[in-house]
Amino acid sequence: MIFRQADTTDINSMQKIRHAVKENILSDPALVSDADVEKYINNRGRGWVCVEDGSIVGFCIADLVDDNIWALFVLPGMEGKGIGRKLQHLMLDWYFRQGKTMVWLSTQQASRAERFY
Repeated sequence: MIFRQADTTDINSMQKIRHAVKENILSDPALVSDADVEKYINNRGRGWVCVEDGSIVGFCIADLVDDNIWALFVLPGMEGKGIGRKLQHLMLDWYFRQGKTMVWLSTQQASRAERFY
């Protein structure tokens, strides 16, 4: 597995993962546009992806403007391999190196994500 900073060429794959998840499902997938993702990884913060066998299987995005974790998702079927944990560490290490002292996030109650965080 390769972990690296996300760029705009990754957005399509990131969106596919976001729409494939079984929890924290968007009520309307159009609510998060490609332009939104680009803004978050290029202007408001930074994102990372996990690549396995040439395909993106997980991603995360930290938002410096609103001090939150904007996204952390792993492709269904790839959970339990440490991808989310590694992405979380990369993201939070970078986030706190920016001089930030607090971060927040929201997630679905009683979900695996709630237990993860």
